[in-house]
Amino acid sequence: MTGQTTEAATAEPATSKTSKTSTASTASTGTAASTNAARPARPKRPNGQWKVDGTEPLNHNEAFKQEDNGLNVRERIEQVYSKEGFASISGDDLHGRFRWWGLYTQRKPGIDGGRTATLEPHELEDEYFMLRVRIDGGALTTEQLRVIAGISTELARDSADITDRQNIQLHWVQVEDVPEIWRRLEAVGLGTTEACGDVPRVVLGSPVAGIAADEILDPSPAIEEINRRYLGVPELANLPRKFKTAVTGHPGQDVVHEINDVAFVGLEHPELGAGFDVWVGGGLSANPRLGERLGAFATEEQVPDVWHGVAQIFRDYGYRRLRNKARLKFLLADWGPEKFRQVLQEEYLGYELPDGPPAPQPRVPGDHVGVHTQKDGRYYIGAAPYVGRVSGQVLTAVAELAESVGSQRIRLTPHQKLLVLDVPEAAVEQVTEGLRALGLETDPSPFRRSTIACTGIEYCKLAIVETKQTATDTIDELERRLADVPDLRPLTLHLNGCPNSCARIQTADIGLKGQLVMNDDGEQVPGFQVHLGGGLASETRDEAGLGRTVRGLKVTADDLPEYVERLTRRYLSETSDEGSDGTDGSDGTDGTESSVGARESFASWAHRADEEALR
Repeated sequence: MTGQTTEAATAEPATSKTSKTSTASTASTGTAASTNAARPARPKRPNGQWKVDGTEPLNHNEAFKQEDNGLNVRERIEQVYSKEGFASISGDDLHGRFRWWGLYTQRKPGIDGGRTATLEPHELEDEYFMLRVRIDGGALTTEQLRVIAGISTELARDSADITDRQNIQLHWVQVEDVPEIWRRLEAVGLGTTEACGDVPRVVLGSPVAGIAADEILDPSPAIEEINRRYLGVPELANLPRKFKTAVTGHPGQDVVHEINDVAFVGLEHPELGAGFDVWVGGGLSANPRLGERLGAFATEEQVPDVWHGVAQIFRDYGYRRLRNKARLKFLLADWGPEKFRQVLQEEYLGYELPDGPPAPQPRVPGDHVGVHTQKDGRYYIGAAPYVGRVSGQVLTAVAELAESVGSQRIRLTPHQKLLVLDVPEAAVEQVTEGLRALGLETDPSPFRRSTIACTGIEYCKLAIVETKQTATDTIDELERRLADVPDLRPLTLHLNGCPNSCARIQTADIGLKGQLVMNDDGEQVPGFQVHLGGGLASETRDEAGLGRTVRGLKVTADDLPEYVERLTRRYLSETSDEGSDGTDGSDGTDGTESSVGARESFASWAHRADEEALR
């Protein structure tokens, strides 16, 4: 498996290695050896694994979660905080348990990125909230979309962002309005339960589940059963950290499964028929690690049980002592997939899963942009807003447009895109033109199609730089600068406002990590560290791989369009339609490939190019 963690994940503290080295070096001297032998071995520090070390909390986060389950804060929000206001909220509720119900305080306006790391949370935060609406599988009815849009326009200053987890985030929400927001959402079958926090987050699902003409199997029943059994249950409401899930039955592998804690990828087993390949342990942030196959095959009926088993392993064996080592990927790095599968089967399932082959390489793009035929002869239409940024007014208009042609179904994607389903053939042009009028492009430029951005400094307390407007301006400028380049293949451009990689910077052709950089005048300004050549499995790449970093390669936000243009033109000048070496364009090391006769992929070129060519 290529592209694993860039920093060794280990449960053993560095002091243990030092102790072993010390013992070896002193063994050659009698006095030192005697002294060392008499000294008792330093006990290994516990990692907070419940089944190994017990459940005693080892840090404040673990303590407040045990003192009161995060799910319980809802009653206080409804009965106390919404009536007494922001000032009445206790610290552990505000900065901890509120997340179990999709609420984060947003950043106070006017605080520049240079102060992000120096201010305390109460100094950074405003008395308003980001509210995340949980949308499993990205599936919405037009009625549900109208309700979200109404909340946005009436109670959230018309804000709305489609996230790369298929949710919708609203801003400027006041705690006084939260009970009313819940009432409206739950009246149409939506909610914010466990949209954030140390819990099972939203389940990513294929945006074209149940309708795609080339679908292997529909993952919707499995997603619905996971939520029916396990959403909001106390037994899984105190995990070491967040727990992310993805399920798809589409040959485009359209749910970024390699970077989820657990994922199920549809395939046809040669003996057992349609089912899922099981993956575990993916995640990015500051210590990226791609998920790994367990080599096991799960039927549709087995998916909820397997999911539950993996979630329980994380709860019982996950590392809780240090927050930055508390994701499932660190446990998998220590155990390996073979031990993980053994524990899953023996301790949690009680039966063995059959072996299974890997899912084949995706045959088609997984972003679903454009016009596509459904299995019933109607059409679904995928449109790209600018990096997920929409509004309540736009969402209302989308619902009206869909209903005007007889559609009542909308889907959101893990690429910050929106789909209208069930469009009659005669109405395709009407819908595409209607979406374009709303700023939702069904035939976007390569950069409009493949750019995503996180929330950034506009609202996020962790951010160092602005992202949404920077990305929008960059897209417009690149469309102008590269208008002379025909048939440019989409290059993924991901902008993140801090090192945490909410926008998946390590798996983009061009990934940009926000930080302050020096401009030519020696001034500290917003900018980005550059990662190049990352990507997930796609129709042009046989397996996922992480991007390459070049020492000192940084760009200011103002210079970003010029840099991307220069890099793109250099890539095009150094590659050909047959691949730079006359082969299929694969360099054999980074997991990239392109079809014979096609231009070498950007990722392949970026991994082999000289550093100077990338500057």
